[in-house]
Amino acid sequence: MIPCPLCHSQDSALFFEDKRRQYLRCGECALIFADPASRLSPQEEKAHYDLHENNPEDMGYRRFLARLADPLTERLGDQALNGLDFGCGPGPTLSLMLAESGHNMAVYDPYFAAEPAVLEVQYDFVTCTEAIEHFYTPAKEWGQLVGMIKPGGWLGLMTKLARDADAFAQWHYKNDPTHVSFFSRETFQYLAQRDGLDVEFVGNDVILLRKTQ
Repeated sequence: MIPCPLCHSQDSALFFEDKRRQYLRCGECALIFADPASRLSPQEEKAHYDLHENNPEDMGYRRFLARLADPLTERLGDQALNGLDFGCGPGPTLSLMLAESGHNMAVYDPYFAAEPAVLEVQYDFVTCTEAIEHFYTPAKEWGQLVGMIKPGGWLGLMTKLARDADAFAQWHYKNDPTHVSFFSRETFQYLAQRDGLDVEFVGNDVILLRKTQ
């Protein structure tokens, strides 16, 4: 049996299979993950990301990111804080939006802004939009995200939430070959309880977590 890449439980079972790949679901943390044998190579993965056209001047893209930026900014208050956008992609935009709100922003991306020094700092808040589903080793990246947040700080995430098997079968989100880790409400509730976080779901794809210890 393939161990869960998030909680390392051995309690995973086949959840869904199509012509592209198999998907397993962890019985402990409820993460759904693609069979590691179906992963793209780093070169193939980057080539796929190079097709993305993230432009800070694209108002539609800004409105999309505002679904996270607005509720997070409300909770951060008026003071200038230090934040990191993890997985910023080729056209960092959320970091610019939060900087425009008065915060001091750093960015990181393993392909487009690989500056490991920024991962050695703790921040008042960390954001990660449409990136967590790409994590091949989510236990590692989740540990990095939580570890970089100061006590009382915030983690703001955007990812589509997995539901039941019937919904998953029809779900376009799983068809992107770079999407390999699918989180559900149950997964985030598990992580929040395990790691000392308060979790709040905003709409269908925004998750706000606050570090309580």
